[in-house]
Amino acid sequence: MVEVLYAVTTLVFVVAGLTMVGMAVRAYVQTARRAMLHLSVGFSLAVAGAAATMISAFLLNFSGSYLESLLLVNSGFTTFGFLFVMYSLVTYE
Repeated sequence: MVEVLYAVTTLVFVVAGLTMVGMAVRAYVQTARRAMLHLSVGFSLAVAGAAATMISAFLLNFSGSYLESLLLVNSGFTTFGFLFVMYSLVTYE
């Protein structure tokens, strides 16, 4: 049951994140503001981390010594993603 909830919440996160990526790319095309490009990269990294972690966890059947590494990868992608989001907010004019 927990695995199903994890998959559902991750999929909702991925869909919401990709929607935000699309909105940021559209805003970049309309305005040519580089901050929107950084915003889309940031959300893309966060989504990639969540998706890669979920896929890997299911492939490993939620067992093994790799689970700690999955958490590290997820945190790394999310951290760098949010750093890009923060940068886009700081550089937005």
